Amino acid sequence: MVTLTRTPPGGSGHGRLRRSAGRAPGGRPLRRAAAALAAVAVLVPTAVSCAVGTSILDKETLVVGVKADQPALGVKASDGRYSGFDVDVATYIAGRLGKPVRFVTAPSAQREKMIKNGTVDLVVASYSITAERKTKVAFGGPYYVAHQDTLVRSGESGVSNVRDLRGRKLCQVTGSNSWKRVKEERKIPVDLVPAASYSECVEDLRSGKVDAVSTDDLILTGFATSGTKIVNAPFSDERYGIGIRTGDVDGCEAVNKAITEMYQDGTAKKLLQKWFARSGLALTFTVPQFEGCAEAASAEAE
Repeated sequence: MVTLTRTPPGGSGHGRLRRSAGRAPGGRPLRRAAAALAAVAVLVPTAVSCAVGTSILDKETLVVGVKADQPALGVKASDGRYSGFDVDVATYIAGRLGKPVRFVTAPSAQREKMIKNGTVDLVVASYSITAERKTKVAFGGPYYVAHQDTLVRSGESGVSNVRDLRGRKLCQVTGSNSWKRVKEERKIPVDLVPAASYSECVEDLRSGKVDAVSTDDLILTGFATSGTKIVNAPFSDERYGIGIRTGDVDGCEAVNKAITEMYQDGTAKKLLQKWFARSGLALTFTVPQFEGCAEAASAEAE
C-alpha cells in the first residue's frame, strides 16, 4: 500500500509529504495490491460509459419518435395525440416489451441526433435503413418494406416513371434520402427545391412551386388527394427500420421478436389494411428479412 506521511519539522523531509510503500505482513511490498488498484482505475471509465447508454429494456417508459405530419403514418392532432400506422406499430412493440409508451415528434433531419443524445429511445417514423445511417445509429426490423414512387399533379401527363423527371423541379426534404435516389443514384438531372417536410412538399406541388414529390409509396398515399396522383412506377425498396441506440443488442433483438409476433398473430396485416387498404397498393403481409442486431455491437466497438 502507498501511504503519504509528513516528516516532522527539523527532519530530513522538512515538513513535506513523503510517499512510501507499505509492506505486507512478513515485509513483502504490496505491489500486487497496487497493480490491482491500477487495473480498477483503468476499468472505471468503461463501467461509466456502459452506464450512460442503458438498454430500452431497462426503461420504465419508452419514448418513441414519430412523424407529426404524415397522413396514415404519423399525425399529431390538436389535442396532442398521435395516430397512424407507425404509431400503431410502436404501440404494439412497446406492449410486447411490457412498457408504456410516450410519443414525441421526430423530424427527418433530427432522427439520428434524437437517438444519440437520448431524447428518444426508439424512432418509428418511416425511417429507411441505409448504410450511411447505420454508421450513426442501429436498427431493429425492418417492420415493413415500402417502395419509392412519385407524386405529381393530376393533370400531369408527361411523367410515367422516374426518368421523366429529367429537367423538372423535385422537392428535397431536409434529412430525407428520397431525393438522393433520383439525383445521385440514378443520375437524373433534376432541379432540387428544399422543403422542411413532405407536407410542405405537397403544398409546393399543388401551388406549382415544384413539379414532383418522390418518396415512399406509403407516405405518398396519405397525400394523394384531389389534385394529385401517384405515378405508380416504384423504383426502390425502402426498408422501414426502428431506430435504436448503437450497442443495444438486447433491445434490438427484443424489438425484432416483437415484430415477428406482430406478423405471426395477424396484427401487421390488420394495421396495414386499416391504414392503406383504400390506397390500391399491393401490400405485403409476410415478415421482412431483418437486419443483424450483431451489427449494432460491432459498430459500437469501432
